[in-house]
Amino acid sequence: MSDILQIKNLSKHFGDFVALDNINLTVKEGEFVSVLGPSGCGKTTLLRVIAGFIEETKGDVLIKDKSLKGISPENRPVNIVFQSLALFPMMNVYENVAFGLKRKKLDKDEIDKRVLGMLSRVGLEGFEKKKINELSGGQKQRVAIARSLAMKPSILLLDEPLSALDRKLRERMKIELKELQKEIGTTFIYITHDQSEALVMSNRVAVMNKGRLEQVDTPVNLYKHPGTSFVAGFVGENNRFEVKERSGNQITTKSGWVLEKPDLEFEPKVMFIRPEAFIVEPAKELNDLYRFEGFITNILFDGANTKMSISVANEREILVSLPQNAKFQGLKEGDKVKLGVGYNNIKCYKE
Repeated sequence: MSDILQIKNLSKHFGDFVALDNINLTVKEGEFVSVLGPSGCGKTTLLRVIAGFIEETKGDVLIKDKSLKGISPENRPVNIVFQSLALFPMMNVYENVAFGLKRKKLDKDEIDKRVLGMLSRVGLEGFEKKKINELSGGQKQRVAIARSLAMKPSILLLDEPLSALDRKLRERMKIELKELQKEIGTTFIYITHDQSEALVMSNRVAVMNKGRLEQVDTPVNLYKHPGTSFVAGFVGENNRFEVKERSGNQITTKSGWVLEKPDLEFEPKVMFIRPEAFIVEPAKELNDLYRFEGFITNILFDGANTKMSISVANEREILVSLPQNAKFQGLKEGDKVKLGVGYNNIKCYKE
């Protein structure tokens, strides 16, 4: 796949505030890339610079090797699906999808072909005359996407389009969007603060923090090998420990818990262990484990998964995933449990 989008040394300042700080990102044609980060990290500013609604302070955005400097939003080969969807309630489905095509003054046959073809592809064949207020939330979402894709953009930008949907519909739409993008092949740049959306749908995820890209990677690598302490703390559930000191293979947390981490080559400031990394009642023959004991203070059941809060000597409670195994279903609050964690699953960072 060739590169379709290149963001080079991109910065955006609003007075003294740095919204984007030297962003570099390359996206290949046909990729689904999510930009993930907390509110205020700069992800929407990045999208608006790509779309042409905001002018960069420095740097450049190129699509198919062509700089977008000085090109107005309506003349850029991108289209955008907003969080609010921005559908016209006085128009029916056909008229909404055809709106941009009519403004481009395409002939009626071409408009018909594109509108009906795109409605079929998003699963809304036969909905042409439906009013917007007659549609469900998911159907409205698909109308907004069909309207954007009918314009045949090189890149579709999506600004948190699922955030207004209820949880069940949002879960279903994640799968539908992923399948739709694979079928159509248009490059998607998806802005979200929801890590589940980013991990489920994307080929790659770009994690932003305070206007900077912390890490760009596949969902699996991002989760299993977070490159910075911010990524480790933001993506997925994690137990975070502030480190007081390291002496040889031993790390002492600020609360006084002492554990082992062999072959660490730097002085760590913070440490993370994911809940599922802990082994409950580990077999004696397992090697390369740090072993310890604790007491169950809470059992947290949410239907699909069960987690335990474990009180460890001198340490605040840690969160541990409970295996879906009948052997462990009898555990209750107050029980003493043996735990182990592989040395490789203890992630340490300088800051």
